[in-house]
Amino acid sequence: MTRRDQSNNDMLKGTLDMMVLRTLILGDAHGHTIGKAIERGSDDLLQVEEGSLYPALHRLEERGWVSSYWGVSDANRKARFYRLTPTGKKQLQSEVGRWRQMAKAIGMVMGDVLEEGREL
Repeated sequence: MTRRDQSNNDMLKGTLDMMVLRTLILGDAHGHTIGKAIERGSDDLLQVEEGSLYPALHRLEERGWVSSYWGVSDANRKARFYRLTPTGKKQLQSEVGRWRQMAKAIGMVMGDVLEEGREL
């Protein structure tokens, strides 16, 4: 794993739950589809490993933010599908609010570097 990959993985850990919830607002999906949607949505900058995704899905289900059921995937295979619950939707709204506050705060701290075009 390269240093860039490790850095992206560290950042992903803190936001994976929010991104999974956001993906499921579009509709029910199985794990592989959720991971690919996050990757495509980030122009493949974020790579979602199964070792991170499935524990996150189980954690979200334990918290009542998603529910799951067995179905058949597009590849005609048995797959576990995940669905956003009403509680999960409220949690997503809360997390997005916190994310925006954090992004704003980081932007304020980094503003002088970005505004003056200085390179680090």
